[in-house]
Amino acid sequence: MPATLLFRAEDLRDFMIRYFTALNVPAADAAVTADVLLSADLRGVDSHGIIRLYTYYGSRLRSGKMDPLTPYRLTHETPTTLNFDGGNGLGQVVSYHAMQRCIEKARDMGIAMVSVHNSNHYGIAGYYAMMALPHDMIGISFTNSQPLVAPTYGRTAVLGTNPIAVAVPAGQQRPYVLDMATSIVPIGRVTVYDKAGKSMPPGWGINPRGEVTTTPAEVLQGGALMPLGGVDIMRGYKGYGLSLWVDIFSGVLSGAAFLAHVGHPSSARPNADVGHFFAAMRVDAFRPLDEFKADMDAMLSELKDAPKAAGQERIYIHGEKEFERAERYQNEGVPLLANVAEGLRTSAAEIGVSFPDPIGQAAEEDD
Repeated sequence: MPATLLFRAEDLRDFMIRYFTALNVPAADAAVTADVLLSADLRGVDSHGIIRLYTYYGSRLRSGKMDPLTPYRLTHETPTTLNFDGGNGLGQVVSYHAMQRCIEKARDMGIAMVSVHNSNHYGIAGYYAMMALPHDMIGISFTNSQPLVAPTYGRTAVLGTNPIAVAVPAGQQRPYVLDMATSIVPIGRVTVYDKAGKSMPPGWGINPRGEVTTTPAEVLQGGALMPLGGVDIMRGYKGYGLSLWVDIFSGVLSGAAFLAHVGHPSSARPNADVGHFFAAMRVDAFRPLDEFKADMDAMLSELKDAPKAAGQERIYIHGEKEFERAERYQNEGVPLLANVAEGLRTSAAEIGVSFPDPIGQAAEEDD
């Protein structure tokens, strides 16, 4: 199996900032984008982390398909809603500022919702939902994406992986943080398996003929991911319905592209035109905050203390593994496949930026 190298988190963050600024991204925007990407790698969502730097962001910035200045602008506003034009820039930048504005409005009004159109890939959905936690708010984040998922009974990619994220504060317990694709896996996970030379678990995707495959390349070259649930006998129509819900909120409601039009420029939509949706709600707009947190703690404790299945020692709450992994990676180093690190090093050299040296080598983790 390919070697896995360890890097200091702060070295990767510094590298990404230098990489983006070399491509004319303002320093503040580069820092925001680096933080979102590093958050993905720290939480173990490596498909949405630094690997995207040269496979997506770098190529789009260098080709002029994405505006490095991210000239986002407000296009519609009410006391509880906002709609932004993302300026065909970095999705992380407009999304960070959109969620900040959402939180500000929620602070005044109790609840707020924000949509974004004319944007690009924004990283992990959970980052923006979690922005609400320090404010004792519940955060929500959706995005649509390029067509990668076949609808139930279909054989071509029509929907995006269209993730959903929700973050809820607690008291003594860690927050509840759900961050999931509405496909069985994100396409980046298939890419990671392809780069590692591994077969996928059955049910992740189909080949161009609509047959279930375990070969990543068949999904990446004309096939499609399957919606959450997989084949119909496993109730894949549920993931299909969730994906469509996200596309309605992120695409149709915001005025962005939707379905197979996302990421496929045309005369009507010359940019990728990805859409996002955010919401924030103040807990104390519904009930006293301390009572809510006490009940959240009681709920999460009851779940964790429930009887365990044979051979199992622990029941996890959504986000718990990711919080623990992030703490470990901060201390021990962030793992990157050696071939990913080499791709980053090569891409960086092309724009005159140095890539950091690893601090060691790690054994491959289980998925």
